[in-house]
Amino acid sequence: MTRVDVHFLPFRDGARFCIVHSPDHERPTLGAAVYVHPFAEEMNKSRRMAALQARALAGAGWIVLQIDLFACGDSEGRFDEATWSQWIDDVSDASIWLYTQSGLLPMLWGLRSGCLIAAEAARRMDPSPNLLFWQPVLSGRQLLRQFLRLKLSSQVLLGDSGNRVRIDDLRQQILNGQVAEIGGYALSPGIALGMDASELLPPAAPVRAAWFEVVASPELSPAATERIRIWQAAGVQVDSRVIAGPPFWQTQEITECPELIEATVDAVTSWRK
Repeated sequence: MTRVDVHFLPFRDGARFCIVHSPDHERPTLGAAVYVHPFAEEMNKSRRMAALQARALAGAGWIVLQIDLFACGDSEGRFDEATWSQWIDDVSDASIWLYTQSGLLPMLWGLRSGCLIAAEAARRMDPSPNLLFWQPVLSGRQLLRQFLRLKLSSQVLLGDSGNRVRIDDLRQQILNGQVAEIGGYALSPGIALGMDASELLPPAAPVRAAWFEVVASPELSPAATERIRIWQAAGVQVDSRVIAGPPFWQTQEITECPELIEATVDAVTSWRK
């Protein structure tokens, strides 16, 4: 049995919507985790999987905090006022809050761009937390370019060929201070600048990391394999696994990947053995 508490955490610049999944009162808490959601529509597409995983971890003895970052989901703030650095601070502050509640240093669990934010937060925290990555984005610059392509795609669908701009031009406009409406989101320089400079880099401390990729092939991509080598060279113990399943963060319909949930519980609970 598990418990679910829904509330708002008062932060310096507004309240953050949070869901806390906890083990039943009769069961000891074995670990803690803060979930860092992905960017834009990927957050909405993956809400169900994140909830299912949080519930499964709570059933295994973990307390899990799901937080909507500033101006995301049900948290306060306007999206065009958010900054990448602010989201990193949200994760650090949420970790401190969960530590005071549980007495346990929370693991940071990121999905897609949430992995970039979690990794940066981990590098700022002392002591550094363990990390759980789902389908990690390796480069914020690459993610930004992929997001900007939505603008070009919408122009093609609308037949607006006369005003079409190149991705590099659009990226530069935003980095120079302009806000762009893309896919229903007002992308500001505050987010774009931080995202553009973000790389998935390891913390200085020798922590543990579970790295999961949901792919059709039985092997990690060469880029992911090389990045894992960099993390291992930095002293991080990386448990990498490939899971066969749908890319639930981007499918048109809401989908699930039960194998990923089971493998995640197995990986993080093994750290305590």
